Amino acid sequence: MKSFNSGDFFKPSMFVKISAFVLLSLAFFYLGRHWSDGNNLPVFFDRNPLVSHKTPAVSLSPNFNKSFDLSTIINDTSQDNAVSDLAVASIPPVSNFQTLSPAPPPAVQRSGIGDENGTMAREFEIGETDQEVMENWGTGNEAEVVEGGGGEPRVVVKKFGLCAESMREYIPCLDNEEAIRRLKSTERGERFERHCPRRDQGLNCLVPAPKGYRTPIPWPRSRDEVWFSNVPHARLAEDKGGQNWISIDKDKFKFPGGGTQFIHGADQYLDQISKMVPDITFGQHIRVALDVGCGVASFGAYLLSRNVLTMSVAPKDVHENQIQFALERGVPAMLAAFATQRLLYPSQAFDLVHCSRCRINWTRDDGILLLEVNRMLRGGGYFVWAAQPVYKHEPLLEKQWEEMVNLTTCLCWTLLKKEGYVAIWQKPTNNSCYLSREEGNVPPLCDSNDNPDNVWYADLKACISRLPEDGSGANLMAWPARLHNPPARLQSLEMDAFISRKELFKAESKYWSEIIESYIRALHWKKFKFRNVLDMRAGFGGFAAALIEHQLDCWVLNVVPVSGPNTLPVIYDRGLLGVMHDWCEPFDTYPRTYDLLHAAGLFSIEHRRCNISSIMLEMDRILRPGGRVYIRDSLSIMDELQQIGKAMGWHVSVRDTSEGPHASYKILTGDKRLLQA
Repeated sequence: MKSFNSGDFFKPSMFVKISAFVLLSLAFFYLGRHWSDGNNLPVFFDRNPLVSHKTPAVSLSPNFNKSFDLSTIINDTSQDNAVSDLAVASIPPVSNFQTLSPAPPPAVQRSGIGDENGTMAREFEIGETDQEVMENWGTGNEAEVVEGGGGEPRVVVKKFGLCAESMREYIPCLDNEEAIRRLKSTERGERFERHCPRRDQGLNCLVPAPKGYRTPIPWPRSRDEVWFSNVPHARLAEDKGGQNWISIDKDKFKFPGGGTQFIHGADQYLDQISKMVPDITFGQHIRVALDVGCGVASFGAYLLSRNVLTMSVAPKDVHENQIQFALERGVPAMLAAFATQRLLYPSQAFDLVHCSRCRINWTRDDGILLLEVNRMLRGGGYFVWAAQPVYKHEPLLEKQWEEMVNLTTCLCWTLLKKEGYVAIWQKPTNNSCYLSREEGNVPPLCDSNDNPDNVWYADLKACISRLPEDGSGANLMAWPARLHNPPARLQSLEMDAFISRKELFKAESKYWSEIIESYIRALHWKKFKFRNVLDMRAGFGGFAAALIEHQLDCWVLNVVPVSGPNTLPVIYDRGLLGVMHDWCEPFDTYPRTYDLLHAAGLFSIEHRRCNISSIMLEMDRILRPGGRVYIRDSLSIMDELQQIGKAMGWHVSVRDTSEGPHASYKILTGDKRLLQA
């Protein structure tokens, strides 16, 4: 290499190169000083003709003022599947234009599963659960023809459209006007019973919400007020406002807690009942009640604070939408009528049956309607009647009271107390009184081969249902011990069992307790504010029991499908609510009833006899916008369920169970959005 000497520096070519280098360095230094604000910020220049040329502007990088730990970004992604159905809150966008010396951005309040570094957070906030609105959804179905499994073409619906606005409160089996017109008689209330459309005429669209529908007010505030726009019917407030049932206050309905016979409030009325019969210990031996002709269900609403679950029932009659009000309040309720068929509840279901001005003629047709109450009333249970014949001294009403006393005497009920406008009877705990009656007494005992738990489309019978000889159903532990104690009626169930029924009972309880615990831990279920919950295939009620065990403030209606063993007696003996149903047919409730629908192993069984799309459309009908669906089922059915869920506008995801990715079962979760035409 040639050495450098002092003479080389003054050669013209070398001097020019060095001078140019120095000038360029000074130029870059000047430009950097001129445009920099002294911070090491990545900036992106923005040439916008609307911004004054005298005030240079820049847009800050979204990564301004953040630090990143690359190792956590790379390594902490293993938890993503555990909570992927929870929404990650979006970061507010940075303003398009900032001055050269911008003020520090406001602190970002985050919710969701990501932390400030973009990685999975172990502790997180779920944020608001208001339903997502989807506008311009449309009213027509979109379908395509695809090749089926056997090579034959089949039609697949890619998008279900919204039904007509007139169907926003459509109940398929109770609004079938064509079938009702064909009835031979309606004098016994036949029009209020189930008359389902043929399967080829079933629901094929999405029932819309009323205009202005809002996320329901959460419990316990909903006991006292609901949004007018969610149940936009003022007639009940006009008819019953003077009886302290319901009133309208601006954009809300208010529920003062009164009723026709307890105008001063349900709490005072309940205290009166307990004082009349001290053995009526609400929340201990009285755990499950039936309120007949319930109005807006204030009786049941106020019993909830005393640890009593009340099934509030009424027909869809002139008292417009009373059951819909009850459900919007977050109170257990169903549409049901005392007419010609058995109600869909088992024998010895209720510890107490209540009728306050329920407008039912209990003594008609040899007392067949009170005999239905007797079937559902637990041995040793109570019947509370608050009505005009109890206290008014008019010839017609006195005659009705005399007929009621004669009928209850024939049923071996004991009149415990008559005070003011309330009378309370008690049912016997065994058959000894029935068997000691003279031969030929009316009503007779039912045949020994009659199954009092057979309720699906079963006609009423004018006979006294026999009590089990072993006393099962009558001798129960007090609440809450009865929730986890295997009841005696467990042994009488007609079911195939290769191991002890008690072992099955305990195993199911443990199974669901562990699953709910994992949902609370990983999916933060307690923050979802579920209130009205439907378990579509309930078994022994283990799912509902686990929700109570883990203190989720909700109530569960346990559905026992007709395709499986009838476990309803066990569910009620545990102190839970349930009903019989066939999922090939629509359910007897209003649209937008439930916050959570849970189905475990339902579709893999029912797809052999029911149309899967029909069940999913029915689920959409009864689910509130913003509500959630959890389906645990066979892998073989998941693709079809996911496809239908997306066609209904749900946010759908499929995840592994705790058994891992190779298990034969998966979990499908769906979030219902508020769709608008």
